[in-house]
Amino acid sequence: MKQPAPSLTHRIVIVGGAIIGSFCAWELRRAGHTGPITVVDRDMTYARSSTALSAASIRTQFATPECIAMSLHAVDLFRDLAARFGDRDADIGYVEGGYLILGTPDQVDERSAAAEKQRAHGADIAVLTGVDLASKFPHFDFGDVGIGTVGVSGEGWFDAWSLLSLVKSAARRLGVEYLEAPVSGFATSGSDVTGVRLGTGETLPCDTCVLAAGALSGRIAALAGIDLPVVPKKRSVFNFQAPVARDGFPMLFDTSGIWVRPEGDGFIGGIQPAAADDHDADDDFEPHRDLFEDVYWPLLVHRIPAMDQLRMRSSWAGHYEVNLLDHNAVIGPHDELGNLVFATGFSGHGVMHAPAAGRGVAELITTGGYATIDLTPFGWDRVRNLRPMVETMVY
Repeated sequence: MKQPAPSLTHRIVIVGGAIIGSFCAWELRRAGHTGPITVVDRDMTYARSSTALSAASIRTQFATPECIAMSLHAVDLFRDLAARFGDRDADIGYVEGGYLILGTPDQVDERSAAAEKQRAHGADIAVLTGVDLASKFPHFDFGDVGIGTVGVSGEGWFDAWSLLSLVKSAARRLGVEYLEAPVSGFATSGSDVTGVRLGTGETLPCDTCVLAAGALSGRIAALAGIDLPVVPKKRSVFNFQAPVARDGFPMLFDTSGIWVRPEGDGFIGGIQPAAADDHDADDDFEPHRDLFEDVYWPLLVHRIPAMDQLRMRSSWAGHYEVNLLDHNAVIGPHDELGNLVFATGFSGHGVMHAPAAGRGVAELITTGGYATIDLTPFGWDRVRNLRPMVETMVY
């Protein structure tokens, strides 16, 4: 596969200005790239971006070792924001509250082995069963649970908007230009993208193009004749209050498929719709309100009986950029348009993996390879050859 020629001076256009695109731009400057960098996004208010509408959590419990490494990279950044961004007031409200991922009795061996693998790759994961689970989380009913794995450190949640604002401001201070405009196509010559066409009629010339458009990446790649299996899937988030103590309450992923965590003075949570109802969302941002009373609430009460007294406050819906091939990111150059670099398809993990993705893209463009984390397994060739690297821990 053709790699983009390393350069510190050529023109870069990044399609997508939210968390992934902004980390790519910032890291390119940190890697020493002095040439012009333009980040293009159709809406710089980010009102409907996956970043702004994210549940903004981070975990190290993955089946893919590279995903674990990317999460640990972000944790290091979150713990050292002031120094990394040169801003002593930098704060994203990072709370290391842990993920509690529950398993059924017949999953004990499988989940124990997964935790052992995660620890081998640097994650701080504890395995809990029986009385240990009940004593640590007394509000929960674990009658049908065989195992719980929890991140002792390095897992939790944060404010994604604050992180985006922080990295975007840092990128702009380093001379990155942000331009609000829709992308209408690409200009190409032979095996290169030579420009990004805008809905305004303008074409931005480029020597390298980075596609980091989140849930819209598949639609935008199609403008270049590329079949990128990344589609927007709608995920609803419910915000509610309940007479349940928030201190020590983790991000819970239940055996039923629901999730819940503290947020402010209440809680947020959600569940995927049934497969038959999980259509490509595109411009649909209407929450699945029927899921709350019909599906989510009964399952929540089953696990946490005191949630029977909750009071619904609001709901919203955002888009996951789901990679239909294997629920893992696509990072690296296209095989034919070699100066088109992908940074997309994170399948709900984009906010937590943005720092590592940005670092990797910057290393690839400026040096021709990866140094911090080897992101080669996320490359385009597995998409081209229909050779999935399946991430089994998807929520």
